[in-house]
Formats: sequence, structure tokens, C-alpha cells
Amino acid sequence: MKQVSDSDFEAQVLKSAVPVLVDFWAPWCGPCKAIGPVIEEVATEFEGRALLVKMNVDDNPATPGKYGIRAIPTLIVFKDGKVIEQVTGAVGKTQIVAMINKAL
Repeated sequence: MKQVSDSDFEAQVLKSAVPVLVDFWAPWCGPCKAIGPVIEEVATEFEGRALLVKMNVDDNPATPGKYGIRAIPTLIVFKDGKVIEQVTGAVGKTQIVAMINKAL
């Protein structure tokens, strides 16, 4: 699964030609680990239509701060550089798919 950082967030996410779901997570976060495999599965299903990436909030504090992220996991769908949908917590596959579909 592709990782993004504060330094390449604009190029990889905000300027993407397709919608991007960003998974804001940390290695010590139990719920983050729980939804990791679900996100990887959804990433495969949307290949070519949407991009799913992860951002480690411990290594990249600027971007989560900019988007007001105070709890993880937080999933945000971006399209054309704008936030389309945001959810915090370990959500199910159905909700993740619905978030991406809204942006397509």
C-alpha cells in the first residue's frame, strides 16, 4: 500500500487525477491495524478508478494538523484537492466503499 508524506501530499493527493482516500494511521493504533486489510482489499477493487494511500501521523504531523485530525484512524476522501468525505474510527468495508463511490 502506498505511503504519502507531508512533503509529497500535495502532488500525490491534492493534484491526483482520480479521487484519493487517505488513511491517517499510526503503527501503535489497534483500530488502525484492524482496518488495514480492509483498506488494502478496497484499494485493489478500485484500482485505476481511485487511489488509496496511508499517512503515518507520527512521521508526518503537518498534514493531519492542517485537516484537524485529532483521532485515528481517520479516513478522508479527496477529489480535485477538496475534502469530499471524512470519517473517524474503524469503519466497515461497506462504508469505505460508499465514501469512495461518492467521489467517483
